[in-house]
Amino acid sequence: MDGTLSDSFPWFLSVINAVADKHKFQRVTKDRVEDMRSVGANELIRMLGVARWRIPLIARDMRKMKAEQIDRIALFPGVDRMFDELKARGVTIAVVSSDTEDNVRAVLDQLEDQVSYFACAAGLFGKTAKFQRILDLTGISVDDTLSIGDEIRDIEAAREAGVDFGAVSWGYTSAAALNARAPTFMFSRMDDVTVALTSPRG
Repeated sequence: MDGTLSDSFPWFLSVINAVADKHKFQRVTKDRVEDMRSVGANELIRMLGVARWRIPLIARDMRKMKAEQIDRIALFPGVDRMFDELKARGVTIAVVSSDTEDNVRAVLDQLEDQVSYFACAAGLFGKTAKFQRILDLTGISVDDTLSIGDEIRDIEAAREAGVDFGAVSWGYTSAAALNARAPTFMFSRMDDVTVALTSPRG
């Protein structure tokens, strides 16, 4: 959801230092943002000096803050068209997210009806189990599934679940860092996602 369908990175940067002060990790200065966008979650935790036992508490606070400020977060342009075209061609859409389902649905607004399955509130390293749950619920083969995301941990989770991965260039992690992990697809435009999911594979 975040960084792939919704443009939430500006909001994240606007609140992260308040969260850092509360949970006693390093503040994020402007000159560190690009470095942060080039690393995975484990390295980011080390960079900011985040105590691992605090991660669930940080996630809880971030989800609550987002719920209170949800009107500040919008979908990227073209998500509505992409969803419409995918549904028209019989593609099953599922959303796997670290955020709450309520927050995800609120940002999707009317597009929530296009989503067949939600697997939300994933832990920082808990997306593999969410992917596997979606596969179980849909009964769709891993060979007919593509996970799309914007973080290194998304690639890692998809691979652990045996699912191909499409990386987007417009999210939290830099395109160069994602491309270095050799995703199945590298998307630079929302319309590229539609083409990949509606073209014959193999």
